[in-house]
Amino acid sequence: MSRIGKLPISIPAGVTVAQNDGVVTVKGPKGEMSQKVDSSIIVKIADGHITFEVDENSPVNYKQKQAFHGLYRSLVNNMVIGVSEGYKKVLELVGVGYRVSNQGNLIEFSLGYTHPIFIQLPSEVKVETKSERNQNPLIILESCDKALLGLICAKIRSFRMPEPYKGKGVLFQGEVIRRKSGKTASAK
Repeated sequence: MSRIGKLPISIPAGVTVAQNDGVVTVKGPKGEMSQKVDSSIIVKIADGHITFEVDENSPVNYKQKQAFHGLYRSLVNNMVIGVSEGYKKVLELVGVGYRVSNQGNLIEFSLGYTHPIFIQLPSEVKVETKSERNQNPLIILESCDKALLGLICAKIRSFRMPEPYKGKGVLFQGEVIRRKSGKTASAK
């Protein structure tokens, strides 16, 4: 059995969970999310807890059932945390002349290219940018959807990946880049 799949999920106050035709819907103060669950997994909602069990009579092979057991438990747990507390990521732009600004959910980057880069974020994501003197510009992203937030952070990082020689690029706040030494002159 999956060790993760066996753990029950406690439902916090202010969050409602419903199941209908294999779709689990979670509503809370930060939003509403739903996830389709495979038919080989049985979802039980009772006494303020959500539990997941493997349907032994399902035609899906054993290994796949075990994988689904932990997967769907983790996805629903992320939804419960997302609608109750939310997720937050902070990105930092490290480099001379790197700037960022936003108007609503449209972000404009200046990352050393000949042109500015624009990205339109979905309405589920809230964005805030901070540019202070003698500080690296920050991008603060908040959402109830953990997967969407990670996807957007990966897309923003892809505009200027951190490089190991000078440490420039788009980094997560607090991330440490493993540095390399540059070329050294050969002694003859």
